[in-house]
Amino acid sequence: MQRFVILLSSFAILHAAFSAPAERPNVIVIMADDLGYGDLSCYGATALSTPNMDRLAAEGARFTQGYCSASTCTPTRYSLLTGTYAFRNKGTGIAGPNSPLIIPEDTLTLPDVMKSAGYETAVIGKWHLGLGGAAGPQWNGELKPGPSELGFDDHFILPTTNDRVPQVFVEAAHVLNLDAKDPLWVGDKQPSPDHPTGISQRTTLKMNWSHGHNGTIHNGISRIGFYTGGQAARFRDEDLADKWMEKSREWIEAKREKPFFLFFASHDLHVPRIPHERFQGKSKLGFRGDSILQLDWCVGELMQMLDKTGLTEKTLIILCSDNGPVMDDGYQDQALEKLGEHRAGGPFRGGKYSVYEGGTRTPFITRWKGKIQPCVSEQVVCTIDLSSSLAALTGVALPASACLDSTDVLDALLAKPEAKGREHLIQQDNGTAGNFGYRSGKWKLLRHDSGVAQNLVVEKRLVGSKVPHFQLFDLTADPAEKNDLSAEQPVITQRLKDELEQRIKAGRTRN
Repeated sequence: MQRFVILLSSFAILHAAFSAPAERPNVIVIMADDLGYGDLSCYGATALSTPNMDRLAAEGARFTQGYCSASTCTPTRYSLLTGTYAFRNKGTGIAGPNSPLIIPEDTLTLPDVMKSAGYETAVIGKWHLGLGGAAGPQWNGELKPGPSELGFDDHFILPTTNDRVPQVFVEAAHVLNLDAKDPLWVGDKQPSPDHPTGISQRTTLKMNWSHGHNGTIHNGISRIGFYTGGQAARFRDEDLADKWMEKSREWIEAKREKPFFLFFASHDLHVPRIPHERFQGKSKLGFRGDSILQLDWCVGELMQMLDKTGLTEKTLIILCSDNGPVMDDGYQDQALEKLGEHRAGGPFRGGKYSVYEGGTRTPFITRWKGKIQPCVSEQVVCTIDLSSSLAALTGVALPASACLDSTDVLDALLAKPEAKGREHLIQQDNGTAGNFGYRSGKWKLLRHDSGVAQNLVVEKRLVGSKVPHFQLFDLTADPAEKNDLSAEQPVITQRLKDELEQRIKAGRTRN
């Protein structure tokens, strides 16, 4: 299939000659996983310290109204790369171990935009967007289509997410270090009655499961799904961050003479939370807190690499998260028991899986040293906006048929005076329940088609709570979404209902 980027490239070259900025920085997007608004000391956390991310904020713009587009990982990543709300396309919920690639190959993507502007592109870290064609990934062969077919020159990825099988790396469209004599099999049913699982051998686990994560055991931890073989290819959970930093350093060093775009997709806070031994016990918050310290180390290592290569003032860093926080997400790792006074979601209600603010309002920081004046910004920005904003930064004109919901908020990301962020934003959960949040100015409408909201507070389990179909909140006066004003403000409630429905049905929000 001919890639859409070929057409875009031809147009972009002509357009860039007239409109490209004098300086086009390298771009590193650091997407944390399950990181909450209140998890960083620069956002108010006192139970731990995150000096590297604090430094990033002190040298750039720290956004108080920075969002991801969904409260779970796969749809946010889909929207980040495509610039289109994930709910517009079926099959963009949490991808399973054997999910095929969920982004069609002919979709114009963020890395396509960067390639058309002459950038080298790579993704290192968690993928979780599926691999392979309709039949799913061919684990013992070529894993295509995948990142290479979506605009990434290079990739070194965890194919799904680490609570799902298999625990292997994928590089150059193949499972790394796979021995042909020990083929890899991945499935959703127990391969044999004697296959060890988290149920049959629960007493042997080094981290017990609390719900759902009781399939194949690897490294003393049971997972979602089943797999056999591939022993030489399997990694140790504790080494994930170190390996991704090693590959990131190598890649930046190799590409330092060219403009580059790196999507660094962390996994640290996502379950199973097993940070490297040197971080274990370093926080007071258990392995979840220790994982935040490991993430902070990763950010520091990337910053140090830029300093070492002389690229600090030539690189725009964007730090964000794929969704808000969760405590017990399937494993007994004492995240809740050791929480103490720490509030991972900051002042906001909800968290992962929720369309309340805690599910999608997360840390969001930009730094381009010497170009972005240090500040705290109240502008509304979202991860879905990176396609349009980075297209503007690099002088690429987007076709009308691409990036259907991505807004150009470049001036806001660069903290320019008088810059304006988004005027409205649609938030979604995993997309299967039909729950939406719709923000317009200071107003926030919640539409729970399911009648149920998940994770309203930090419960031990993700137990659904019944909620009204519609709720209205004034985020300026009530950022914690405690006071439903839908009955008091029927005109505003109806206006937002109509706007949300119109914008869902229109199929796009980008002008």
